[in-house]
Amino acid sequence: MSRLSLFNNPLLLGFDQFERTLDRIAKSATEGYPPYNIEAVGDSRLRITLAVAGFAMDDLVIELEDNQLTIRGKQQDDPERIYLHRGIAARQFQRSFVLADGIEVTSAALDNGLLHVDLERPTVAARVRKIEIRRGTAGPHGAAIEVAGQGTTTVQGKERSSR
Repeated sequence: MSRLSLFNNPLLLGFDQFERTLDRIAKSATEGYPPYNIEAVGDSRLRITLAVAGFAMDDLVIELEDNQLTIRGKQQDDPERIYLHRGIAARQFQRSFVLADGIEVTSAALDNGLLHVDLERPTVAARVRKIEIRRGTAGPHGAAIEVAGQGTTTVQGKERSSR
């Protein structure tokens, strides 16, 4: 069975990365443990807080790979202990967050059973670029438009060259 793509439109070129990101988000949305908060700590800062009671710093690993922040925890059973009742299980978890381009992890701290991961979102200045249109020769496929520094493109035709 083929999957219908949200970005299967000829006007949406180069959005395949967004589709992969949405797939990762859908997979991580089913995770339930450990509970977490995401809060704004300033204009350009965020904090993810996970409730990881019982985990030591050596039991936790934080990795960032291709805009995906992954936090893993694995507790080891102590074979020396003899439990009369065991209601707190030593368990493992993996929690993933997909980060937007440019967001950086600035720090992580474990405090009273809460793991705080601080993120910074850089402010992005608006980019406006004017494209100069030069007079060109009209060929059999239409008028030529040259974009400054990028070569000649023939409108309504298939010929494209770059310098």
